[in-house]
Amino acid sequence: MSVKNLDQHGRWRSKTVAFRVTNEENDLIDRFAALSGMTKQDYIIHRLTCQDVVVQGNPRVHKALKQQMDLLIQELRELTGAGEITPELASVLDYLFRIYDGMKSMECTPLPQAGVSGRCHDCE
Repeated sequence: MSVKNLDQHGRWRSKTVAFRVTNEENDLIDRFAALSGMTKQDYIIHRLTCQDVVVQGNPRVHKALKQQMDLLIQELRELTGAGEITPELASVLDYLFRIYDGMKSMECTPLPQAGVSGRCHDCE
């Protein structure tokens, strides 16, 4: 059984929510969560509740950025043409570009999911 934990307001997280995803979707969620510096659970909760995901620099985010850049370089080397870029790879590229662009300004910048504004369309 998993360890119980508290949310940011000190409330016990006692409910379980589960859903099925493809391997590619799972990998994409894992990558975005790692790049945000959040746990997968917190990342999914933020995205589903239309909260901005704010990437704050720390050693965990730095390590994730390095790992994702290494993976990205490996994936790009395996491509023979631009037509081979998958939608998942394009989303990761866009997300990484937004993170690095936000790092230039040296401030906490809300980073929307690739191709989506700061808030999801259901919240506007």
